[in-house]
Amino acid sequence: MVIMSPRAGQNEEVRSFDRELRRGSLELVVLHLLSSGEAYGYEIVSKLAAATNGALAVTDGTLYPVLYRLERAGLVTIRWETPSRGVPRKYYQLTEGGRVELERMTREWTAFADAMTRLIHQRPEAS
Repeated sequence: MVIMSPRAGQNEEVRSFDRELRRGSLELVVLHLLSSGEAYGYEIVSKLAAATNGALAVTDGTLYPVLYRLERAGLVTIRWETPSRGVPRKYYQLTEGGRVELERMTREWTAFADAMTRLIHQRPEAS
């Protein structure tokens, strides 16, 4: 078996494709993680990394813009908690609208993923 090195620029293309897949699914992922209860930012990052064995790990810099969008859209609410020791934490919780949107996005994602799986496992027809 011969293993060839990727062409110059190919790693960039792979990273770009991976980044776009994550970007397109991150709102669904965050809503799903919040469906079990409220969480603060770092907790969401940790849950995501643990649930996917690091495959969908994100940074705070990626997560917080998504949380702000979800908040502006009325899909999550926030509350602040200041522990007796430590830094105040901003907790995020799904609204009823967030639960409805999660259901809708889950249906769309499932239909899309099923269609893509069928497509990429089909043998291409000769032209």
